[in-house]
Amino acid sequence: MAPNMPPGRPGTLTPEEEGKLRELWVVTMKVFGVYEPAAPETNGTATPLSPSSDTTEADGRKDKKKSRLNIFRRHKGDKDTEPGSTPPSGTATPSDISSLSIADEDDKHGQTKDFKAALANKAPEDLRKAFWSMVKHDHPDALLLHFLRARKWDAERALVMLISTMHWRAEEMHVDDDIIWRGELAALEDSKSDDPKVKKEGDDFLAQMRMGKSFLHGVDKEGRPMCIVRVRLHRQGEQSEQSLERFTVYTIETARMLLRPPVDTATVIFDMTNFSMANMDYTPVKFMIKCFEANYPESLGAVLVHKAPWVFNAIWTIIRGWLDPVVAGKVHFTKNVEELEAFIPKSQIPTELGGDEDWTYSYIEPDPKENSLLSDEEAREGLKEERSELVRKYESTVLEWIHAEGKEEREKTKSLEERRRERDTVAEQLRTNYWKLDPYLRARTLYDRTGVIGEAGKLEFYPKKEKVTPTAPPPQATAAAPETSPDDVD
Repeated sequence: MAPNMPPGRPGTLTPEEEGKLRELWVVTMKVFGVYEPAAPETNGTATPLSPSSDTTEADGRKDKKKSRLNIFRRHKGDKDTEPGSTPPSGTATPSDISSLSIADEDDKHGQTKDFKAALANKAPEDLRKAFWSMVKHDHPDALLLHFLRARKWDAERALVMLISTMHWRAEEMHVDDDIIWRGELAALEDSKSDDPKVKKEGDDFLAQMRMGKSFLHGVDKEGRPMCIVRVRLHRQGEQSEQSLERFTVYTIETARMLLRPPVDTATVIFDMTNFSMANMDYTPVKFMIKCFEANYPESLGAVLVHKAPWVFNAIWTIIRGWLDPVVAGKVHFTKNVEELEAFIPKSQIPTELGGDEDWTYSYIEPDPKENSLLSDEEAREGLKEERSELVRKYESTVLEWIHAEGKEEREKTKSLEERRRERDTVAEQLRTNYWKLDPYLRARTLYDRTGVIGEAGKLEFYPKKEKVTPTAPPPQATAAAPETSPDDVD
């Protein structure tokens, strides 16, 4: 583990924080239908763990509805537990997970509603698949810790946030099976469509990519990837609301590909040079706020508002009122390159922002053949099966870690240290597997074409210029993007 890992991350948790992480894993695995309480020890030996037996066989099929109900069933003899309290086992075990919620004053994004909708409409196994699809190359513990930190280490509220995010990704935005799966090449194909609506969405998405309305480039002093938003290039109504949202999520998801421990946040620079009221549009601002507060929690390292004119003062008063105080505290205003240097070395500030880096954004059009591996179902399924085994192995290590908490003090300490190392080992195997799978799940991006994202996930934030060879938009589409997405990981 990196020695400069920030607090609240894998490898730096306090005993109290590790206990909260354990609580969140317990309720999460209950939702997924894979949690089973530790059996009583007999003659000093614990009964071996087995997968959850909540599902039943009926006519050769698993009864998913019964499974969903069983994980919420209150067992006879259970006692009421105050929210946030810890029963003797050391893990929170709410009697009815489906009754959890976020207090109204903290639920401005409607996460409780999405949480309940997900539990009502999705079987435990489907939720489990959605979670592991969301993990990608992240350490699973690290992903859960994002939600725990965002909810001030309240495991039950973190669970609501986590499941609602999964609902948003799968049912509202279709992040993995559409936005990431189809990518820029599909937008190019859509822009050639005879259907006016499809054509406009493709044109609108590509227009934002080509003009560089926002783009990823370089790192700040903390090693965080930077996203530069050129606000002057936005005009209300020029692109549809749907394409703006798609472009926003696409950029955030691509930025996720640039995060490596100990760096797990990004810096966003809003370049307000030549800003006027014609550039102001509250709708995409609200969507962006929801993304970072509700669906990508604890992902912002810093927000730099650069060269904001006086007219922005009144706008900022409104926007600040929408922001969570923690997020608002990450916003900094910079007037010139000297103030920007407090966050970014001048040698890494592009000349258009007043720095010394001789670099200008340019868009490279998709290669018609760049997503050919998305059609290789055989290779994808083989790697997914490998990942499924690793997922089961990781879940097993989590269960063993959870149940080790109830052992005698000396054995418990030894067990916790061993379990932590085991989880880290399997997490690294999952990361390696993801980057093998990546070309079969994620359409190539501008950052793959320029060499920022390399083979097996290798990063080069400042690739050599000869790798960047912009081309003009092709006169017509020459290859079709896949129309269907792969199944989730089992």
